[in-house]
Amino acid sequence: MKPSIETAKKLAGFLDTSVGYLLGETEDDDLLKDQDMICRFKDIKDFSKEEKSQIYFTLDAVIREIKNRRTYAIAK
Repeated sequence: MKPSIETAKKLAGFLDTSVGYLLGETEDDDLLKDQDMICRFKDIKDFSKEEKSQIYFTLDAVIREIKNRRTYAIAK
């Protein structure tokens, strides 16, 4: 028997995890529990394609910079 999507959502909520985690799609069960990030995702979803592109470009640049700093700090 396969549970319905609604049942899977309820089970995930009961277990305080995500449906993706229950299905083995991700090991990051806390990834989408950060309310600050969820609010940002909700804001971004309403933006135009061009606005989203600008946000992704900027975010990618910040992520690269942080990774570079970490790599440099480890190499010291």
